[in-house]
Amino acid sequence: MRHDDDTRTGSATPAHPHTHTHTAGGVTWPTAARATLHCLTGCALGEVLGMVAGTALGWGNVPTMILAIILAFVLGYSLTLRGVLGAGVDLRTALRVALAADTLSITVMELIDNGVITLWPDAMDARLDETLFWGALAASLALAFVVTTPVNRWMIGRGKGHAVVHRYHH
Repeated sequence: MRHDDDTRTGSATPAHPHTHTHTAGGVTWPTAARATLHCLTGCALGEVLGMVAGTALGWGNVPTMILAIILAFVLGYSLTLRGVLGAGVDLRTALRVALAADTLSITVMELIDNGVITLWPDAMDARLDETLFWGALAASLALAFVVTTPVNRWMIGRGKGHAVVHRYHH
């Protein structure tokens, strides 16, 4: 991504050494897929940990889903925070960047993921040792990736979402 007005370096060169391929109409699908995969990593870790913990503890469906959603947001934001803080950005700015970069993406993923799990017959009642538990979880995360990738492409093309994170890469 080209940064024509890079206030940190005062130049018209990219703020980081890697490049992003854009089409005339905006961001390429591979760029959007990479941003979605980054977001999905934290989201999936939180979702799986929450579902496993709630199921293992014998919690009901609603508390388990709430835990999974909370952990998905926390771990999703944490991955972005780690990268932005690693670039030397202060915590307050890093929090703003993470919220701007990931909120819509994680929200869409969680709606799709939890919607699939809720609507999949018997998935909410599956135990950890059942293929249905893991199969429904994997399928719901895969569908969340497919649905969220165009959302991220649209956001990045408008300088939002993960485009915000790339302003802080060195």
